[in-house]
Amino acid sequence: MELFSEERSAEVVAASFAGTPDPRLREVLSALVGHLHAFVKEVGLTDDEWGAAIDFLTRTGQMSDDVRQEFVLLSDVLGVSMLVETVNHRTGGASTESTVLGPFHMVESPPRPLGADIALDGKGEPCLVTGRVTGPDGEPLAGALVDVWQADDEGFYDVQQPGVQPERNLRGLFTADSDGAFRFRTIVPRYYPIPADGPVGELLAATGRHPYRPAHVHVIVSAPGYRPVTTHLFVDDSPYLDSDAVFGVKESLVREFPLVDDAERAAAAGLPNPFRAVRFDVTLLRGDAPPPAA
Repeated sequence: MELFSEERSAEVVAASFAGTPDPRLREVLSALVGHLHAFVKEVGLTDDEWGAAIDFLTRTGQMSDDVRQEFVLLSDVLGVSMLVETVNHRTGGASTESTVLGPFHMVESPPRPLGADIALDGKGEPCLVTGRVTGPDGEPLAGALVDVWQADDEGFYDVQQPGVQPERNLRGLFTADSDGAFRFRTIVPRYYPIPADGPVGELLAATGRHPYRPAHVHVIVSAPGYRPVTTHLFVDDSPYLDSDAVFGVKESLVREFPLVDDAERAAAAGLPNPFRAVRFDVTLLRGDAPPPAA
């Protein structure tokens, strides 16, 4: 076996994986080693810098628990989460675009009937969300599942404020009707900072970046025989649309939330008048369709 040297370091280490039974694992590890070694050589990484990196990653792991995943947050702010999501869920322009899952989908959304209000504490500006789930040819996907969760009007998720917000506040799992339609009542979410009191926050501060995400509603839509999509519904007048801390904004996912002054429609929806309203239609690709090219 060739001995380790600065010039041939990546090749020597990659060769040690030659006997890996899983070919995909062998491919990934060999490529990872190649890029890591090239990075170390390119920047001339010092002993102190390497030690600081190990300490940073150690503290990132220690910061993670059942309600917070600091490594996911790190992946988010480095744009890796969005890149993996985009590479694995290309649409070819034929379906709704995906975006990051985010760190707050750690509890199951409770099943709720169509039209239910997910704002359990009654705080915030009332909003009606409607939409329709279809396939690529416009076929309605009856029974499609629409999983939604969001921050409140102060920018907090329920899991961030146990004892303050009701449990499962601003979360809901809805089943589309025979026409693929869904609807629910909520509030207009607020922009908010990602958790910045840990190692990821230190990274943002050291690089002069802000920690904010624009206002959005998280959505996962699935239907048998079709590829599920994890996406966001962004509020068009929110700050930080052009500088999302986790790079999650795609233009096709931004919607207007106009003010509706219609007492009859408000009464039918079970909302006070006036209220905000938004429509968010979702298109899914068939599960057996070949992945679109980049």
